[in-house]
Amino acid sequence: MGTFNVLLRFLCVGIMAGLLLLSGSLAYASAPAPLTDWEYRWGDAPLEEDAPWSPIDFPSNPPERNGQKSVWFKTVLPEGEWRDPVLHITSINLVGQIYLDGTLIYQHGDMEEPRFIGWPWHLVPLPENSAGKTLALRIHSDYTSIGLWGDVEITDRIDALKGMLHASVQDLAVSAFSLLLAMLAAIFAMIGPERRGFFAIALFAFSSGLMLLAETPVRQLLADAPLTWDILRAASYFTLPIAIGLLLSHWLEGVPKRWMRRLWQLHLAYLVVSIGLVALGVVNLALTFPIFDVLLLLTLPLMLLLALLRVRRLNLEQRLFVTSFLLFAPLLLLDMLVAHELIPRRDVPLSYGALGFSLAIVGISLWHYRHTQRQLASANQTLEAQVTARTAELDTLVEQLKGLSLQDALTGLNNRRHFDALLHQEMALAQRKGSLLSLLMIDIDHFKKVNDNFGHDAGDAVLIEVAALLKKHFRGTDVVCRLGGEEFVALLPGTGAAEAQARAEKLLKAQSNQALSHLHQPLGRITLSCGIATYPAHTMDPKRLLRLADTALYKAKNNGRDRCEVWEGAVSSSEQ
Repeated sequence: MGTFNVLLRFLCVGIMAGLLLLSGSLAYASAPAPLTDWEYRWGDAPLEEDAPWSPIDFPSNPPERNGQKSVWFKTVLPEGEWRDPVLHITSINLVGQIYLDGTLIYQHGDMEEPRFIGWPWHLVPLPENSAGKTLALRIHSDYTSIGLWGDVEITDRIDALKGMLHASVQDLAVSAFSLLLAMLAAIFAMIGPERRGFFAIALFAFSSGLMLLAETPVRQLLADAPLTWDILRAASYFTLPIAIGLLLSHWLEGVPKRWMRRLWQLHLAYLVVSIGLVALGVVNLALTFPIFDVLLLLTLPLMLLLALLRVRRLNLEQRLFVTSFLLFAPLLLLDMLVAHELIPRRDVPLSYGALGFSLAIVGISLWHYRHTQRQLASANQTLEAQVTARTAELDTLVEQLKGLSLQDALTGLNNRRHFDALLHQEMALAQRKGSLLSLLMIDIDHFKKVNDNFGHDAGDAVLIEVAALLKKHFRGTDVVCRLGGEEFVALLPGTGAAEAQARAEKLLKAQSNQALSHLHQPLGRITLSCGIATYPAHTMDPKRLLRLADTALYKAKNNGRDRCEVWEGAVSSSEQ
């Protein structure tokens, strides 16, 4: 059915509802007559077969089913005056035939190859002279319930439609409000700071609104596609605990948060798998409801318990939300029990519960917004008096951030940016003083093997330990930096190549003798290689000094590692 046809039907139904509501004072042509004095028998034997019948109050779930999938019900139609008499049945679980004095007058589904085709209401036309005739129903069901559900009565067609429209007004109003709330929450989820919270509100409001719409009798007037409506109802019904779990997990912390996340993820998995299998035709949609209800019966109390365990640590609006959830959850469970006829049939105000829950969420959100606005107004009143103090704090923060930008986050040593600036400063100072300056390039041997064999966490531990050794080994006037990766550099003012080499050898020996481990796991022998270049003996250019030390480092690597090499050469004439 096209979208235009659905909209046209919606308009027509709206006009009909308005006219019927305006004419609410008009009396029924004849009062609806509920059918009574029912009898039943188990099995799929033909109606004319002489078999014993037993009385039953209502044609639904007779005792001693014992795995039976077929049952007969019969009664005698009463006297009455109707202009256009119809047999009004709220629902048939799941496939059925209706006979009048042994003649088939109506069929829902295929009794020979039974499959679920939805739970629509039924208006079965009756002949005017039906009084006193035997009405028999042949029902097939592999569902938890078998037989009929809801009303079974004779009435005029127009009165049946009027009753269904009246019965739909409440749910339609709540559904429209919920869908509007979902739209507003979705907008806030896209533009607001509390995206996850508003997304959960939007999901709950949308699923509850869609569920109420899919359950209203008027749905069949909008689109005569009962299976599609029931799939929508199932999907929205299965989504409710997901939305509730998302809302609660958004406000919880620690172990309750992790368990709440697992619960809603479990429901999400069930939603995807069940509806997916139904769409593929593998599973009967009706059979997904009992499994879900058992799952809901186990998980919903757990959600309540997790929320209550954390309630003392929640703020006011979060406590109000938990309270509203405590009121809504029992209604959801009660509706489930009634649907499976585990308790006597009664009207469960689930729509009021959903409305109350939605209003509570809206009220909490508005209160939070108002509270936030008041806090902002109070803060603005004292902002001017705090400008100077804030500016000072910001200046201090800038200096701290500047220091952090020059520091390696992992090792706490100066980083490459700081080294580049210090190298030029130390070279200029050595030139003014006419003193020596040695540069040591230091590299961890076979560092890649540490990461490959023990993981990057172990590699980070090695870097931290080597950095700590460098800090301890060199003087306060020396400058130690991490260039990146496993490479370090040290600037030694007033130190020639020979002295620098001697100090480097002590460093390498100290590292070689140090036993490193990570999480009580030995990492093996960790060694260092070092290359040295000295100002002014080797060069007077800062960048070249670094390159010469790097060249000496590679020589140490090529000569077997765990050693120190000094660049061999002299300053060129171009560098004088």
